[in-house]
Amino acid sequence: MHKLGIDLGGTKIEAVLIDEDGTIIKRKRVPTNREKGYEAIIDSITTLGNDLLQNAQDIKKIGIGTPGVIDPSTGVMKNSNTLCLIGKPLQTDLENKFKLPVILENDANCFALAEATLGAGKDFGVVFGVIMGTGVGGGVVLNGKLHRGPNFTAGEWGHHVLYQNGRDCYCGNQGCTEMYISGPALTKEWKRLSNHDETVSTIIKNKLYLKYPKWKNYFISNFGKALAHIIDILDPNAIIIGGGLSNIDFLYTEGVKAVYKSAFGDNINTPILRNKLGDSAGVFGAAFL
Repeated sequence: MHKLGIDLGGTKIEAVLIDEDGTIIKRKRVPTNREKGYEAIIDSITTLGNDLLQNAQDIKKIGIGTPGVIDPSTGVMKNSNTLCLIGKPLQTDLENKFKLPVILENDANCFALAEATLGAGKDFGVVFGVIMGTGVGGGVVLNGKLHRGPNFTAGEWGHHVLYQNGRDCYCGNQGCTEMYISGPALTKEWKRLSNHDETVSTIIKNKLYLKYPKWKNYFISNFGKALAHIIDILDPNAIIIGGGLSNIDFLYTEGVKAVYKSAFGDNINTPILRNKLGDSAGVFGAAFL
């Protein structure tokens, strides 16, 4: 029996077809193009999925990782940084397109499950998986089992308030963590300080932050405060960082020190680790749903 997983990201949609042992049969990704709207995303997912289904054997269900979650009371999407998904019956629409049952799961939960099972967190009991990229999310895995919570919001550290009466967030609150340490938030902060438009990857690769050290210091400080909240509340055995920003080396040195400094108690030593499965962890987690 084969398994098909699809990861709907802010910038890419990736699909993987694997066998029971996790061996990759086919893998493909396309741009999300979320600026084109909901229907365009539906079409991209189904076109990509049907392409891989041509090579599939005995597919019973399709696992899909998404930004945001399904509201259990209404069946529509909520809490998504891909705004066109909010209020839409994504699961129903995809099941109608594929003519197969679809399991939808938050993309950060898929990442956490994959890393806790196959990646950097496989030797730890309680794992908190972090996504830092277009958005900021997280997932909790307790001894190999995904913890969603009754409201399907477990792990949503990106919407903990970092600054009271701070920046407006699409979720309706102010001062959310995502408004300070996501990729778009960091590029806006760079523009504010330097008056130049640069991507985070360019800023990091070329060490442009040396000209504006306040940008890096503010980033590290906010990262430290935000993850310290997780240690104070959950005290996981390990924190695994994923997403596009997980490749920033100083998060594992200066960033970790900032987390330990902000956390409650003395001698904090929670491992804060780089992911092992790369930016495709989410799609493997989706397949294993």
